[in-house]
Amino acid sequence: MENTVDRIDPKLVPQRTLKGGSKIPAIGMGTFGSDRFSAEEVALAVRGGVEVGYRLLDCASVYGNENLIGEVFEDIIQSGVKREELFITSKVWNDMHGKGDVLLSCAQTLKDLRLDYIDLYFVHWPFRNFHPKGAPPDYHNNDARPYFHEEYMETWYQMERLVKAGLVRHIGTSNMTIPKLKLLLRDCTVMPVANEMELHPSFQQPELFKFCTDAGIHPIGFSPIGSPKRPERDKTPDDVVDTEDPVVVRIAKAHNVHPAIVCIKWAVQRGQTPIPFSVCRNKYTSNIRCTIEDPLTDEEMEDLASVDQNCRLIKGQVFLWDGADGWEDLWDMNGEIATIRFD
Repeated sequence: MENTVDRIDPKLVPQRTLKGGSKIPAIGMGTFGSDRFSAEEVALAVRGGVEVGYRLLDCASVYGNENLIGEVFEDIIQSGVKREELFITSKVWNDMHGKGDVLLSCAQTLKDLRLDYIDLYFVHWPFRNFHPKGAPPDYHNNDARPYFHEEYMETWYQMERLVKAGLVRHIGTSNMTIPKLKLLLRDCTVMPVANEMELHPSFQQPELFKFCTDAGIHPIGFSPIGSPKRPERDKTPDDVVDTEDPVVVRIAKAHNVHPAIVCIKWAVQRGQTPIPFSVCRNKYTSNIRCTIEDPLTDEEMEDLASVDQNCRLIKGQVFLWDGADGWEDLWDMNGEIATIRFD
């Protein structure tokens, strides 16, 4: 029997308006198990998440759990939740960027998720470089190469055809940079409505955030509390822990909440859509409940703006190519797209 005691009315959750007029909830539930949680555990969390009020679910083929999440979607729709009340996203993985592959990937995701359409479909990374599930920090793909715009547009034009075919309602980008987005906006015929990007108090990406919002691209923030359970390959000694920041801790004490809740409140009030993940019902319930009660003050929001330390946690080093200087090359740190250097 469904537990309704901790349920939040989805209609109370703030909504964002995407370019074109579609609505998206101001908070969603991620489904990446960080190589720590089984597909069964994630699917169970999705079921519980919908029960407590989540309507935005962020999926991806590479997470390896869409088939079990699809069983949940089928059950909840049959039990009375209308499909149009859900906003479901997924992503094409890096090894399915080739000619004809995007349609195949989307078709498999639709089959696995047991859906007729996807609300928002992302290009997961702007590279065809990929790693196997559970790859160690020093994993290296010998076929990896830098961003190649012509290849990316080959992928993007396939994404556009998915929209025209009615298989997806919207398309978006993920793990992009301003230089790459500028090229995409120059050449695309269907605009991305959202960019999924790492966003948390110690990594606020103000320039990219502003670029996206100015262009009508909605920022969706992953790792909103600093992803404490991210895979070991994404951890380095210099990483900052958002929930231990003195300003975050002070504000949490003032509101009598866990510091993670402050990170999520900040994200929603700033204007991005955070997609926290948890398999613990009390935690994911608290995450969505905090969006409808006890907002942060303007002064607290200003204080949190000062917390930014430009600390990227998901560096993507497993996607590097021979000749790259380091993970920074993936992110166009000097404002230019990195290329292969021959010394």
